Amino acid sequence: MKEFSPKTLQEAIQYFTDEQVCIKTFARIRWADGKPECPACGHKEHYYLAKQRRFKCKECWKQFTVKAGTLLEDSPIPLSKWLPALWMIVNDKNGISSYELGKALGITQKSAWFVLHRLRTALQINSFDKMGGNGGEVEVDETFVGAPAKNMHKDRRLRIQKIRAERTRGDVFPGKTAVMGMLDREAREIRAKVIPNVRRDTLQSAILNQVEHGAKVYTDQAMGYQGLAAKYAHEVVNHMEKYVEGRVHTNGMENFWSLLKRSLKGTYVAVEPFHLDKYVDEQVFRYNNRGGKTKESRFTDSQRFELALSQVAGKRLTYAELTGKVGETEPF
Repeated sequence: MKEFSPKTLQEAIQYFTDEQVCIKTFARIRWADGKPECPACGHKEHYYLAKQRRFKCKECWKQFTVKAGTLLEDSPIPLSKWLPALWMIVNDKNGISSYELGKALGITQKSAWFVLHRLRTALQINSFDKMGGNGGEVEVDETFVGAPAKNMHKDRRLRIQKIRAERTRGDVFPGKTAVMGMLDREAREIRAKVIPNVRRDTLQSAILNQVEHGAKVYTDQAMGYQGLAAKYAHEVVNHMEKYVEGRVHTNGMENFWSLLKRSLKGTYVAVEPFHLDKYVDEQVFRYNNRGGKTKESRFTDSQRFELALSQVAGKRLTYAELTGKVGETEPF
């Protein structure tokens, strides 16, 4: 019998109301053959304890839940709330705030914030294959994320303007965080991360690590990209004059930056630089697994959800790690 797969948020909420259905769905996606594997000994033969909703290994006799060894481990929040939360974060184009999620699921804002950050950890890219293979085209660009000067108090604005006037080339603007991104046009895949500065060695080191030698690299006229022609077919578009010159442009990356900043400014409002990488990972996941122009290339909401759920295992994030505070009490 074919497994039912929700297609809309309404269907997902109704389907995942039953905790037993959630456990069955999680087990099916987590383990390829559908047989739970004991985290202690790796044995696949088990008993299922229905009342405790636990598995009992026939080899070492230890009990474990479907959450064991995943980002959801030790959380008393039921799967009937975790799975709708995952559905919303991967399918809402501009994300969902912890306040909205907490209200929708009936949990505190603090718990919802922790839930979302755990799920963002699952959305990180696992593939490390280089971009631009076989001479492919790769767009490279960087942006700055932070509050605009017009929203600052006058004293802080003047202080930052003074620091900016004294900054050296390549330093990040005070009050801003630099984010670098690369778009492989053929694969329709983006990779982006927070960087400490926009100096030449930082930008070019990231490109050398992520892009195949010989690829066609398109950038703007920033000084940090000078010298790439030694290893790449590097072409530049001067944004002071034009934004497109034939195939040479960074409009794909500019589109991604607009999506990222829309979610940061409109949904999350205030994001600490310490956590920005996770919000970037969230937007990258949605972008890389978005709907395509053809039926064959289109990711459905259900496929996007199942892909994210399959990446939950083998990772862990504690509250102390998330906040950078040792000894902090877990919220749940």
